[in-house]
Amino acid sequence: MTVYHFVGIKGTGMSSLAQILHDMNYEVQGSDHEKFYFTQKPLEERGIKILPFDKDNIHEGLTVIAGNAYPDTHEEIAKANEMELPVIRYHRFLGEFMQKYTSVAVTGSHGKTSTTGLLAHVLQGAEPTSYLIGDGSGMGSDNNKNFVFEACEYRRHFLSYHPDYCVMTNIDFDHPDYFANVEDVFNAFQEMALQVKKGIIACGDDEYLQSIQAKVPVVFYGFGEENDFQARNINKSTEGTTFDVFVRNTFFATFSIHGYGNHNVLNALGVITLCQYENIDVSIIQDRLLSFQGVKRRFSEKQVGNQILIDDYAHHPTEINATIEAARQKYPEREIVAIFQPHTFTRTQTFLDDFAASLEKADQVYLCDIFGSARENRGELSIADLQGKIPGAELIKEDNTSILKQHENGVLIFMGAGDIQKFQDAYEKALV
Repeated sequence: MTVYHFVGIKGTGMSSLAQILHDMNYEVQGSDHEKFYFTQKPLEERGIKILPFDKDNIHEGLTVIAGNAYPDTHEEIAKANEMELPVIRYHRFLGEFMQKYTSVAVTGSHGKTSTTGLLAHVLQGAEPTSYLIGDGSGMGSDNNKNFVFEACEYRRHFLSYHPDYCVMTNIDFDHPDYFANVEDVFNAFQEMALQVKKGIIACGDDEYLQSIQAKVPVVFYGFGEENDFQARNINKSTEGTTFDVFVRNTFFATFSIHGYGNHNVLNALGVITLCQYENIDVSIIQDRLLSFQGVKRRFSEKQVGNQILIDDYAHHPTEINATIEAARQKYPEREIVAIFQPHTFTRTQTFLDDFAASLEKADQVYLCDIFGSARENRGELSIADLQGKIPGAELIKEDNTSILKQHENGVLIFMGAGDIQKFQDAYEKALV
């Protein structure tokens, strides 16, 4: 029987795929750095073996699934190639795997993970659904009809996929280490659109998505009047958000979510659009939207003393704006404190002014050192360059997080795509 060995098994997509194959009764193991990462918990719960990187992990009988973060020169991948074992890149394996299902890709510069998680949850209320979410969650079965998965545009990896349906949330300039500009990002999405087999669900409020050409029907959703599916009469409260959906100007139904901010209304509307297109009963959609618990590292809250601590993956100015907006909706009376760790020097340099403008929407800002990628040129940039653009911003280190205690009634939002969690962990320990 095939044994799958994952090189970089703690990667968010890799962890999810390993769980899916394990659920389908394949033998699965993997290797990674020994440092703890939140994606390893579901692997450990399933009893999947996680080894430290070592070329001796590679032996006859393995099929190697290689994480996109690791080059062919990585010791395990190099040894597998020497031994002429099958070595398949993550995105290529996923492209072949999905062929046995009705597949739904969820892509976009922002909101992919939350929308994938929500769509999988709602569809499961109607029919058996396998899923791969970019927060390190996955579930699989041969008997399931649907497969919902997150499709990442970085390095055009999503062009390995030919899904039946595709939900496109937005197009924005991100990953400046790879994409030249927003037109380059649009071109990648345009290429992806031409690979979709049955239908595209796209946010029509996004000026770039309005221009998408496809060989299949494109159904638009959003707040604007010209959309096929429109959210109206939006009622925001500290408990969540309620809104009416109109389909081509005819009232369809009223929906409520426990999410906050306009971005969560749009995510839900994209899911409602696909489900209506697939003729899923409206009461199932309403119930499942309300029972959704969220995905990991997306507005993940806990109360410690009088403070609310939020862990969030926001690492782009658009996402920071959305996260602060959501916090203000839920906690209108509290002080909003942003603790931000920029992710990669190239992104920080490209969006320096935009980061400053988005962070200024918080009442107080603390900045952590930039979390760099090993593959980038760091130049002269430092966190002080961002600090200089935000009045009153302070620098924070892992060993002086106790400064945050002064915000007694505050909502502390720890944001970033690097290892920002270590700052929150240090702070929680300082409170004991």
